Amino acid sequence: MQRFLIITSNCLLLVLLLIGLPAATRARLGDWQISSFSTGTVLMFWGLGLAAGLNVVAALVFAKGRKGKILCWEWAAIFGALLLAYDGYLRGSLHFDWFTRVLELLRKHM
Repeated sequence: MQRFLIITSNCLLLVLLLIGLPAATRARLGDWQISSFSTGTVLMFWGLGLAAGLNVVAALVFAKGRKGKILCWEWAAIFGALLLAYDGYLRGSLHFDWFTRVLELLRKHM
């Protein structure tokens, strides 16, 4: 039951952060963007950091048994990796130019 609770709560957090948060912070009214880009960025950083921190706390304090602790540490690593990837993308050190080139190559051959 504990594993189910850990997986379900983390999946809900992941969906909320990766789908719900960008949809809520990029509200538009016609051609005008209502919310600012920095608001969404700050909320995403806080959300990913908080999710990783809560998983660390859950692994240290609340998880009972070895499997539950390992699962919490795995989710903390996932959220930490997403935080690092998002930071790298915003700073410009993580590029997706290779992906654009692959898609253009596929479009030429189809």
